[in-house]
Amino acid sequence: MIQNKDKCIINVTLESKGCFEYEEGVSLEQIARDFQRKGQCQVVAAIVDNKLKELNFVINKDCHVKFIDACSSIGSRIYQRSLSFVLMRACMELFPKCRITVEHSLSKGLYCEIHCPCKSEIDENDTKNIENRMKEIIERDIPFVRNRVPLDEAIEIFRKYGQTNKVKLMKYRKKPYVNIYECGWFKNYFYGYMVPSTGYLKMFKLKFYSPGIVIQLPRSENNGEIPEFREQPKLFKIFRETEKWSRILGIDYVASLNDLIVTKSEREFICIAEALHEKKVVEIVNSIMESIEEKKLILIAGPTSSGKTTFAKRLEIQLKVNGLRPVSISLDDYFVNRENTPLDDRGEYNFEALNALNLELFNRDLEKILVGEEVEIPTFNFCLGRSEYKGNIIKITKEQPLILEGIHCLNDQLTRYIPRENKFKIYISALTQLSIDEHNRIPTTDTRLIRRMVRDSKFRSNDANTTLSLWESVRRGEEVNIFPFQEDADIMFNSALFYELSVLKKYVEPLLKQVDTTSPHHPEAKRLLRFLDYFVSLENEEAIPKTSILKEFIGGSIFC
Repeated sequence: MIQNKDKCIINVTLESKGCFEYEEGVSLEQIARDFQRKGQCQVVAAIVDNKLKELNFVINKDCHVKFIDACSSIGSRIYQRSLSFVLMRACMELFPKCRITVEHSLSKGLYCEIHCPCKSEIDENDTKNIENRMKEIIERDIPFVRNRVPLDEAIEIFRKYGQTNKVKLMKYRKKPYVNIYECGWFKNYFYGYMVPSTGYLKMFKLKFYSPGIVIQLPRSENNGEIPEFREQPKLFKIFRETEKWSRILGIDYVASLNDLIVTKSEREFICIAEALHEKKVVEIVNSIMESIEEKKLILIAGPTSSGKTTFAKRLEIQLKVNGLRPVSISLDDYFVNRENTPLDDRGEYNFEALNALNLELFNRDLEKILVGEEVEIPTFNFCLGRSEYKGNIIKITKEQPLILEGIHCLNDQLTRYIPRENKFKIYISALTQLSIDEHNRIPTTDTRLIRRMVRDSKFRSNDANTTLSLWESVRRGEEVNIFPFQEDADIMFNSALFYELSVLKKYVEPLLKQVDTTSPHHPEAKRLLRFLDYFVSLENEEAIPKTSILKEFIGGSIFC
């Protein structure tokens, strides 16, 4: 910092741009304007000395700044959150006393529902009117103002707006205050930061999707543009099924789950949640049995930490109950030798690429196995990075189904010599339906990330910082290798458990607290810790069966 008679000059080091001088008291928003270029994704926040800050944050000392744009994972959440705020205000102006619920992701967007006392469901015309009102609010560039409000005052605000689940959640809040945002007349509480004003939110589309709407946003994988909407009827159906499960369990928001744990009433709830999983597995096996004469090859795919291993074992057991004798093959044993592994755009080994597998050998072996020939399959030595043969012989009869589990299993390129009509495809993911409250959903990716951190620590000797450092690459791989094929599945299985974050909390919090303040992943670790604060920890795990998918991550699974 340089000081003279009139003003203090501070040095602001911008990541990838250099060091620049500004007057003390400059806001991040002012600096961002100097570097925002036309056609670039909108800057929505910044990391200052490794701490996430809103753009209205004022700088008074020398610091290092990394700007966050709306196409990044952090920035996308901020943009989406702010746009949801505008949606709620627009809906309440058009439909007084309506209730808006933020439900889940859909086709790279956010599916929401508007519940109006005056009509059963909104339509195309309503959607257009909402979009136009949102554009009007955005054009007026109304500031988002954050106020620290005493807890009792915040509760009264939530009551006024009929936000009963926010009221219930506040009794578990440890801090005596709440940060409430204002956008003109409308006040609300959101988990996380916002953009400075509505004028930042010009890029969006609203699509009617009965019985609700989808907010479409700019995406990094689409070069900062809004991607074309793609129908996902199977994914939408599984979300609707999970809503039905939440009604059976009487749980859809975190406060209700906390109430069960505090009153020590969680045992029956856990049993019902696990029974719903088992019921779905049985339904899937019944579907397999209906086409087992044609579809002997059962393919299971899903993103990381979906619980594919446990699901495959439970499926195998239920198939045996039906008189079948399934055989399983691990795709991991068909990795190419390490020196032949393809590289990603950073020059690092890309183990998630389809060509990381020896496709020719795999398909040759697969064809022979399916016609009843005896085949010696390889075993991959992960320490040496080489394929080895250790006498692992597979031979099946024409009545025996073959189970394959791996991230590429829905991609027909993996099994390109097998006709589609001979494959039964299953997609599995942890599609979290539990929400913090009506307006703050829990992203599926957060649940999977927490699962993976716990598993990596217990079984792979990786700390949370290592898991976080790999996560971006893992997510990129999923966008290329898994999600484009999910709608080709014959059936989907949601592996999320409504109670799991209350269990995982005690395992993951110590790991997140070990992420050093100097780590580039510290802001994300801090965000997850704040998120977990909403949950009451479930300490008693006796009711969790050893066949539970959750045991795959915390240990104690009968299948491991």
